Amino acid sequence: MDRETRVFAESHFRGFEGRLPSRVCPKLDRVDFIEKPDSFSYADFFKGYLLPNLPCVFSSAFTEDWGSRRLWVTPSGKPNFDYLLQNYGDVVVPVANCGVREYNSNPKEHMPLRDYISYWKEYIQGNYSSSRGCLYLKDWHLCRDFSAEGVFTLPIYFSSDWLNEYWDALDVDDYRFVYMGPTGTWSPFHADIFRSFSWSVNICGRKKWFFFPPGQEEALRDCHGGLPYDVTSPTLLDSRLHPMRDPSLPPLHVTFLGDSGQGIHTRGDTISINHNWVNGCNLANMWHFLQQELSAVQQEVIEWRDTMPDWHHHCQVIMKSCSGINFEEFYHFLKIIAERRLLLLAKGMSPGQSVVVHPDFQRVDTSTFSPRPEALLRQLEEAVAATTCL
Repeated sequence: MDRETRVFAESHFRGFEGRLPSRVCPKLDRVDFIEKPDSFSYADFFKGYLLPNLPCVFSSAFTEDWGSRRLWVTPSGKPNFDYLLQNYGDVVVPVANCGVREYNSNPKEHMPLRDYISYWKEYIQGNYSSSRGCLYLKDWHLCRDFSAEGVFTLPIYFSSDWLNEYWDALDVDDYRFVYMGPTGTWSPFHADIFRSFSWSVNICGRKKWFFFPPGQEEALRDCHGGLPYDVTSPTLLDSRLHPMRDPSLPPLHVTFLGDSGQGIHTRGDTISINHNWVNGCNLANMWHFLQQELSAVQQEVIEWRDTMPDWHHHCQVIMKSCSGINFEEFYHFLKIIAERRLLLLAKGMSPGQSVVVHPDFQRVDTSTFSPRPEALLRQLEEAVAATTCL
């Protein structure tokens, strides 16, 4: 990040003075289309889209050198089943059944990719129908088992990725995915993991996304407080079931062709590569999400607060089992990123932020943390002060 962009970011965050930016966004009626890489800098993306948390679409010129666009797709623009079978046929992949609802999601099974492709071919031959239902290969961690070299090159705009940097350091997981599926596959209404950013590139096929700006999802809740499973369902028009829905605030519909962008309802046989990522621009949203998750857990078990030993600790355990992360994990996430940034601060770069003053975090047993949270915070403050004087 250049100095001008850094100063711009510092001014942006200083304006909130520790407060979370408003989650209520104005109505979106369009998404910017970014056509030429040569005339679109990281600073342009950072100022225009990352900081204000706005979607945009990149043209195919940004990914024209990706190996997956050449090798995973036939000359006619269809998935290259032969290549995928030859290179990944024995890999076990997660597959969701789009025709079965399990709470507000779809049940998953695991199968070798060759079995899924066999199903996919039969589905096409059956006029896009099967007694097995509409199966969607989702959340395949390709990069966890294979090198991304020759498949894709991470665009510089998404390179500040603390989430995957952290999991790569632990060498246990990542948030890089491949999605594949025939016409009709789709994902239920959701917000991305930990309220992270997400980028998605269609390798082939088309996808249609329905975007709701942050805050508008509250108007979609039904009379019982639940969020919808399918935002295209006609039941959302029933004011008795969805009394808070505002017809004047429809979602933004965006359809992306096979070599340009993002999607949720597939139109044609589709392959996409997706990443979730977090950095300083949306870290506050992640922290706000974690506080909401803990509060929800605490409310569920509030009746045992006075009788359960280590009630706060058990709330953290429950939270991690439900959300995949708790305050302790979040601290270690910040610690790893902060320590890596401390190594770079001598060159004039600045770190993230702290959560140690939150009362529920103060109830976490930090006796085994190294360094202790207070010591790490002091290191960061001293490093920031030193670089400010440069």
